[in-house]
Amino acid sequence: MSVFSYDFMIRAFVAGAIISVIAPVVGNYLVLRRLSQMGDTLSHVALAGVAGGMLLGLNPTASSVAFVLLSSFGIEKLRRSYFRYSEVSIAVVMSGGMALAVLLLSIAGNKAANILGYLFGSIVSITRSDIGIIAMLGIAVVVTITLLYKELLYIAFDEEAAGVSGIPVSAINTIFTLLIAITVAISMKIVGALLVSALMVIPPAASLKIAKNFKQTLFYSILFSFISVFVGIIASYYLNLSPGGTIVAIALLILGFINILKPRL
Repeated sequence: MSVFSYDFMIRAFVAGAIISVIAPVVGNYLVLRRLSQMGDTLSHVALAGVAGGMLLGLNPTASSVAFVLLSSFGIEKLRRSYFRYSEVSIAVVMSGGMALAVLLLSIAGNKAANILGYLFGSIVSITRSDIGIIAMLGIAVVVTITLLYKELLYIAFDEEAAGVSGIPVSAINTIFTLLIAITVAISMKIVGALLVSALMVIPPAASLKIAKNFKQTLFYSILFSFISVFVGIIASYYLNLSPGGTIVAIALLILGFINILKPRL
């Protein structure tokens, strides 16, 4: 029987299509700014949001978005305080997010029985309300990045020069941190909190090996992300594997394949 005959698979493909666009697009700017660990940090906070939602009886996707958005302000605040040591903000928020997640999960008890789906991804648990949240926030991310394309690119290559040229660096950094937060929060259902940063980093890393300019990098990273997500979802369905792990494994295979072929291209 075709995978498209099941409603939950259709929802998984719709959510995967949206995520496979926004994750690498945001990830490209993260890679250029050497902030690849930002996604991993916010994924730990998102897990705390999921636990908090389960404890309070709220939609875990919505609660994770709220938690991550609040934490993104904390990261940006710390990043300004430790401008020359910006990695401090990432380490502090990561450890704090994980500690909060563990505490909330221990308090939630049996209410947190479905937490594994958020840790490693679960295409079965994607609901119509999740699709609505993912679609709405995904469109917001794409529109925002399109409007701020030049400013984000300038800041990614030289933040100090961008500030001197009149670009509101602080405001745009805050907006970008929010975009990362949203991307991480809505990607958990497909990839899982522990692996979401991989989808933001691996496709851009693969595209950097073959692209000749930034626009090509964006195109190839989205293409590789699409392949990883769709092949990963189908393989996880037929082979009864974790969708998040399968998607990341496909992305790693693409990266390895390109690195092997690069000397011949």
